[in-house]
Amino acid sequence: MPFHVSSQITNDVAKFTLIGELDAASAETFRAEIEKVAAQKPKRLVLMVKDLAFMASAGLRVLIFAKQKLGVEVPIYIVAPQEPIVDTLQKTGFHHSVHTISEYNDES
Repeated sequence: MPFHVSSQITNDVAKFTLIGELDAASAETFRAEIEKVAAQKPKRLVLMVKDLAFMASAGLRVLIFAKQKLGVEVPIYIVAPQEPIVDTLQKTGFHHSVHTISEYNDES
């Protein structure tokens, strides 16, 4: 399944929707979106990943880049990840740097 990313910022919350497979070929697209949004200095990053079936190490590197670019004070929420995504986050220890939740609303 081809990768697609869309983003929007509302009330200092950058919300991304990721669909498909985030691999080495698509990671640069995701990174470019992070760069664009980081310039607006959001206070929270929310990744809607319900329809993200796969994330390679290149995708994980973009998440690490996002954490560095936005700063440690900006929390990253990963919403409704499929089991392979959770597995990747746990095996690498990155699950300690993000908030994995089943659903997101503006009060989360």
